[in-house]
Amino acid sequence: MAVDAYSALLYGNGACATYESGIVAFEDFPTDLGPIWILGRQYDLSHQQREARDDVTSRLWFTYRKGFSPIGGTGPTTDQGWGCMLRCGQMMLAQALICKHLGREWRWKHTEDQGDPYKKILSLFLDRRDSCYSIHQIAQMGVAEGKKVGDWFGPNTVAQVIRKLSAFDTWSDLAVHVALDNTVVLEDIRKLCETTAELRVSAPQTSSAKRKKSPEPGASSAHVRHRTQGELGDVMLPNGLMEGACMTRPDQAWRPLLLIIPLRLGLNEINSVYVSRLKRCFRLPQTIGVIGGKPNHAHYFIGVVGDELVYLDPHTTQPVVGIDKWAYIQDDSFHCEHASRMPIKNLDPSIALSFYCHDENDFLSWCRNIKHVIYEGDLSPMFEVAETRPKHWPPFEPHHASIEPSFEFHSCDYPEDENSEEDFEFL
Repeated sequence: MAVDAYSALLYGNGACATYESGIVAFEDFPTDLGPIWILGRQYDLSHQQREARDDVTSRLWFTYRKGFSPIGGTGPTTDQGWGCMLRCGQMMLAQALICKHLGREWRWKHTEDQGDPYKKILSLFLDRRDSCYSIHQIAQMGVAEGKKVGDWFGPNTVAQVIRKLSAFDTWSDLAVHVALDNTVVLEDIRKLCETTAELRVSAPQTSSAKRKKSPEPGASSAHVRHRTQGELGDVMLPNGLMEGACMTRPDQAWRPLLLIIPLRLGLNEINSVYVSRLKRCFRLPQTIGVIGGKPNHAHYFIGVVGDELVYLDPHTTQPVVGIDKWAYIQDDSFHCEHASRMPIKNLDPSIALSFYCHDENDFLSWCRNIKHVIYEGDLSPMFEVAETRPKHWPPFEPHHASIEPSFEFHSCDYPEDENSEEDFEFL
């Protein structure tokens, strides 16, 4: 993606924002368009503007950065102009980790200590080669998907890279499934989520990782649920989590699921028959958003209001941020006060839907309610949901993700040494 002239003029001094006409405050959203939906939560903008804004601001916002160590040792030190889809993939994945470790109802407070689980989540995405989901790891893992460092990714490429990298994040232990050929195979997902601990991939550990064990989140937390009425019917919502809670019952061997469904909803523009169904995706309690955008211009879509999509925009270049030996992270620049919006008709048809199911009950709830999203009258479904794998497909190998990274991989713990290979510029 070419860097526009406006961003080129600003580059080099603090944050560099590419020109986006859609950035608006929530007070500017028309209240006559109906409610706004943010990742499965509904807000009435006539009296819930603050709640809606707090929800948006609490999402982790990853943008272009400059000044990080060269990718691969000799590569670029900024992802400006090419890393927007990679950043959108980071935001989508970060939302899944927030749901797992903190809960959907967690909110970021600027003046409060967010706790160790939050800090650890954020540390996984820092622009360092030893962070599990850093721009370095994603760009280099993309080489296995046919992308050179600096190439622009599509939604499917980002999804495949996330699937591979997640195998080394044993703290989160997500089961990441990427649907193939517009088909979600429930049998494959069950095999992946029911994998026993002995068969899961173990990331290499350094001596510091062996010395510093992260506390098991949720040791004393309960699994609290309530029911809510909405247009999709009576559905189950995971709720009421305490900080660091893990809702999986100890007698279950079901891993939390991140389901990514790459789709093409048209040729050169989105087919109008899919518009209402795409909007309904944001009402499912399991949704963690959509990655896509305009050609070579990616966004992370988190909601819908009327016929407009609400999104977080990665097209702002900021200096790199690091952590010191006390694991303190300057995190203001990872949260955006205002969302952007765009007409849904302007969306590029190549997208990836994403859903997070914390446990088996959550997955079964998604299976029941997804039919209200993908079907509409006699029209062809948005995608297929099949109980078993098509006969012409090769056998599913749930442990095939046990790959060795083609780059140096370190543990995901906080660094103990204040002398880093990277010179960080603190905001």
